[in-house]
Amino acid sequence: MKKLWGGRFQKTAEEWVDDFGASIHFDKQLVEEDIEGSLAHVTMLGKCGILTNEETEQIKAGLQTLLEKAKKNELKFSVQYEDIHLNIEKQLIDLIGPVGGKLHTGRSRNDQVATDVHLYLRNQVTEILDAIKSLQSALVKQAEQHVETIIPGYTHLQRAQPVSFAHHLLAYFWMLERDYQRMQESYKRINISPLGAGALAGTTFPIDREYAAKTLGFDSVYNNSLDAVSDRDYILEFLSNSSILMMHLSRFCEELILWSSSEFNFVEIDDTFATGSSIMPQKKNPDMAELIRGKTGRVYGALFGLLTVMKGTPLAYNKDFQEDKEGMFDVVKTVKGSLQIFAGMIDTLKVKTEVLEKTVKADFSNATELADYLATKGMPFREAHEVVGKLVLTCIQKGIYLLGLTIDEYKQASELFEEDIYEVLQPKTVVARRNSLGGTGFEQVNIALNKAKEALGN
Repeated sequence: MKKLWGGRFQKTAEEWVDDFGASIHFDKQLVEEDIEGSLAHVTMLGKCGILTNEETEQIKAGLQTLLEKAKKNELKFSVQYEDIHLNIEKQLIDLIGPVGGKLHTGRSRNDQVATDVHLYLRNQVTEILDAIKSLQSALVKQAEQHVETIIPGYTHLQRAQPVSFAHHLLAYFWMLERDYQRMQESYKRINISPLGAGALAGTTFPIDREYAAKTLGFDSVYNNSLDAVSDRDYILEFLSNSSILMMHLSRFCEELILWSSSEFNFVEIDDTFATGSSIMPQKKNPDMAELIRGKTGRVYGALFGLLTVMKGTPLAYNKDFQEDKEGMFDVVKTVKGSLQIFAGMIDTLKVKTEVLEKTVKADFSNATELADYLATKGMPFREAHEVVGKLVLTCIQKGIYLLGLTIDEYKQASELFEEDIYEVLQPKTVVARRNSLGGTGFEQVNIALNKAKEALGN
C-alpha cells in the first residue's frame, strides 16, 4: 500500500516493521482532537486565501462527516497509515477526492500531533479538576459529621496526641486543594497553540497562526517554531502534578487500610469498595484502596519514563516523542478513576465512633497536656517534660494510663498538680484546648470547615 510520504523511498517496510513504528494503536484516542485541529487549520487556510472557498468548504464538510463517524466509533484505522493524522487524511481523500490532500498545506505532522495533545490534555485536566472537587466535597461532608469525634494522632506511627477526626480529614482536603491549584496553574501552559509551526521552521505560506489558535480556544501561540514542536514540558508538568496527587491519595489509602484492619478497627469501608477472599470466607479486603496505592507507581513510572525519553533529544522533533502518549493516556485514566473511587469510599465510609472513644482513653496521647499544665503553672517545660516522662513510666509499670493515677501520685511528682488535672486529661478537653490557628480544637475545626466550603465555592 502506497505511503502518503513514500515518494522518496524505493522500498517499503515489512509489516512487522510498520507495526513497530506505528502509533495508531494508541493515538487513535486523539481522533476527535485531530479532526478538530484540522477543521481550524483548513478554516484558517480559507481565510488567508491559501485555499479557495470551494476547497475549504469541501474539506470542512468531509472532516465533519469523519467527526460524526468518530463520535459513533465507526472509523476504521490501519497500521499501514502509521498514526491518527495519516489515517484521517487518507479517509478524507477517499471521501472527497484529491482535494483532501490540500488539508496538509502549511503544516506538518509535528505541529499537528502537538496540537492534538494540547487539546486532549486541556480537556482531561478540566475533568480532573472537577473530580478533585468532588472528592473534596465528600471529605467536607464526612468531616462535618465528625468535628467532635476524636481519633489518635500519630507520629512515627506511634500514638502522639488526640485530634478531631474532621481535622484529620481536612488535612487531605488542603493537600487536594494544592493539587487543584497545581493542575489549574498548568492549564496556562497546556492552553498554548503549536499549530502552524510546521516541521520545525514555520512555513512559506501566509498563514494566520493566531486566528487558528483563537478558533481552537487557545490563549496564545508558541513564539518559537522549534520550541513549539519539541516541547513536552506541559505533559511532564501534568505527569508531575499527577504524581503528587496520587502520592496524596496513596497516603490516605494507607491510613484507610490500617484503620479498617482488626488491629485498628477505626472505620469500615463500604462493601462496594471491598472484596472477599476465594478461600477465607471471613475476609473483607480493602482492594480499591490497595489498588490506588499500587497504581501510584504506574503514574510515577510514566513521569520518569518521559523524563528519560526527553533528556537526550536534540531540537527539534524526534520519533522518540511518540513515547509521550501511552504513559499520558494511562495516567489520565488512572487519576480520573482513582479520584472517582476515592470520592465513593469517603462518601460511604463508616466511622466507628464508639471504638474511637474507647481507643483514645487507652493510651498516653494526653501526656503532652500534663507537661503543658505544669508549664502554665511556671515550671520550665524541659523540667515538666521529665516529670511527665516519669509518670508515664510509672503507669507502664502498673499497667494503667494517666487517668488511672491517684491525686496523691500526681502530688508526689509535683505539688503543682491539682484535682482539675483529671478534667484536663479528658480526650475532648485535650483536643478542644488546642485552639491555635489551624489547630485541632473544635472551634478551629469549624473555622477550617467554613474555609474549605469557601474553597469549594459553597
